[in-house]
Amino acid sequence: MENNQQRAANREVVVKAANGWPMLGMSVALGIAGIAGIPFGASQNQPLLMGVAVVVAGLASIMLAGLFSLQPNEARVLVLFGNYKGTVRDSGLHWANPFYSKGGKISLRARTLNGDKLKVNDKGGNPIEIAAVIVWRVEDTAQAKFDVENYETYVTTQSESALRHLANLYCYDGGEENEITLRSNVDEVSKALRAELEERLAKAGVRVDEARLTHLAYAPEIAQVMLRRQQAEAVIAARQKIVQGAVSMVDMALKELAEKDVVQLDGERRAAMVSNLMVVLCSESEVHPVVNTGTLYH
Repeated sequence: MENNQQRAANREVVVKAANGWPMLGMSVALGIAGIAGIPFGASQNQPLLMGVAVVVAGLASIMLAGLFSLQPNEARVLVLFGNYKGTVRDSGLHWANPFYSKGGKISLRARTLNGDKLKVNDKGGNPIEIAAVIVWRVEDTAQAKFDVENYETYVTTQSESALRHLANLYCYDGGEENEITLRSNVDEVSKALRAELEERLAKAGVRVDEARLTHLAYAPEIAQVMLRRQQAEAVIAARQKIVQGAVSMVDMALKELAEKDVVQLDGERRAAMVSNLMVVLCSESEVHPVVNTGTLYH
């Protein structure tokens, strides 16, 4: 119950601060009056007037301490004696209680985290190198300020952890049919990364605008081996296509010859024709025909 109350307390409350320009003018006027009143009271030999002038000058300095300015997409967290009082988000010159601990400015602009290359194992246990770029921004200033020690460090650490976890969930490539892989399904993997980051960084009041992979490769120690494997798989796939096409063409040729009664082929001649056609169609080099001047049996 106590933890729930603490989390509920650390939610951003937007407050409006007073316009700083009138307060600046008033503070300057009081300061001038106080500074001028001190020598005037001394010249008139009036200690009371001098005391009032000192108080007025001190009041002016205290009022000046309450001034602060904010740029667009910038916020300031206001804390009074350890209690969170709200967040000012409006840009311009503002004035607030001088005793507020203003907690430092927090940028609300989009930031880019270009992560380092990480060496991890994919789902199949293969060592790979992976990196990602993450665009994020502070959405809840109270959470960013009070729920984590340092929200910028928190974003960096959690982003690396999420990327490592993501790499363990998918194979680099060559997965089962319709299986999502890191190399072939970059968009799906990037969406999964963003979803995991949003869940991890919500505690720090951070929103993830975009997350995508920027680098993906096998680790150097297995890169050559995996390249040869990919080449072998490509050759096998090409051979399968060639054989499938050749079988279809041979079947079509035999049917055409039979339907048009071009030549009568017994089983042995049919087998010889199929063998020759398959050699011609599947050969990688140019095939030179041999003219048979006799018969198949002599």
